[in-house]
Amino acid sequence: MVVIARRLAGHLARGVVMILVVATISFFIVRSIPGDPVAAHTQKLIEQGMSPEAAEQATRVLYGFQPKGSLWEQYGGYLSGLLRFDLGQSITHAGAPVTDVLADAAKWTVLPVLAGTLLSFLVGIIMGVYAAIKRSGKLGDALAISGSLLHGVPQYVLGLLLGAIFATLIPILPSDGPVDILYEPGFNAGYIGSLAQHAVLPVATYALSAYGGWILAMKSSVVTVLGDDFILAAELRGMKRSIIFRYITRNAILPLFTILALSLGLLLGGAVFIERIFNYPGLGKLLLDSITMRDYALMGGAFLLITVAIIVANIIADLFYSVIDPRVRSGEEVSA
Repeated sequence: MVVIARRLAGHLARGVVMILVVATISFFIVRSIPGDPVAAHTQKLIEQGMSPEAAEQATRVLYGFQPKGSLWEQYGGYLSGLLRFDLGQSITHAGAPVTDVLADAAKWTVLPVLAGTLLSFLVGIIMGVYAAIKRSGKLGDALAISGSLLHGVPQYVLGLLLGAIFATLIPILPSDGPVDILYEPGFNAGYIGSLAQHAVLPVATYALSAYGGWILAMKSSVVTVLGDDFILAAELRGMKRSIIFRYITRNAILPLFTILALSLGLLLGGAVFIERIFNYPGLGKLLLDSITMRDYALMGGAFLLITVAIIVANIIADLFYSVIDPRVRSGEEVSA
C-alpha cells in the first residue's frame, strides 16, 4: 500500500504540472491570436456605449481573466479563476458559463463512446483469443482479416457507410440528433426509446472502429502467452483445456486493460467526425464549433477538460495494472 500511495502521489504531482502546462498554453494561444480578440472585444463594447471599466469587466467575465495590466498579471488572474472553476463564458451559447456548456455536452459524448468502447473491447478480446488459437485455420485467418480491415478504415468512413445503409438505403434508424424532439425529456418510455434508437448508429460506429485494434492486440498477446513456460508445464501435467484456456486469457488480457483505461480517458474528446456526421451534440462537435465560431473561452475549456480526462485515465491505468498484476506488485516491493 505504501508503494501504491507513493506512485499515486507522483502521478498526481505530474498531473497537476501537465494541467498547468495545458492551461498556460490555452491562455497564451488566446492572447497571441492575430488582432488580440480580448482587446478587440473590449474596444467593441466601448464603441457600443459602455464605459471602459464596464467593458473591461464584461470582457473579464467572458474570457475568465482581467483584460488589463501586464501579461503576467492577466495570466495570474486566469489561474486564479481556474482554481475557482471559472473558465469564462461562452460567446456562442448566450453567455452561459463554459463549465455548464461543457458539462451538458459531456453527457452526449460519454455514454455512446463508453458503450461502443466496452462493446468493442468485449467482442474484440473474445475474437482475439479464437484468432490466436485457430491462427492456422480458416477461422483464425477470417478473424484476423476482419480486424485488419476494420482497423484500417477511418471512423468517418464507417459512420458515413452505416448512415447510408441504415438511414438511407434501408431507413430503419435515425441519423440526425440525439433524440426525437417530439418526445418530452424525462424518464418515460418514449423518450428513452428515442434516445436508444438515435444512439445505435454512433455506438455501432465507435464499436466497429475500435474492434479491429482490440482483436489484433489480443491475438498478439495470446500468441505471446502461448509460448510461455507455464502453459507448456500445464499441458505436460495434463491440465484440462478449459483451465489452460482461462490461464491464457487472464494473462493475455492484462496489457489490454491499460490500453482500455487510456481509451476511456479519451472519451471526453469524443469522436469529432462521428458527432458531426450524426449531429450529436457532444464534446467533439462542441470543440469544432468553438474553433469555427472563435469561441476562445469555450475552446480553451474543452482542451483543458480533455487533458484532465487523459491524465486521470493514465493514473487509473497505472494503478489498476499494479493491482491486477501480482508480478508488478512484487517488483515494486522488491525495489522498495
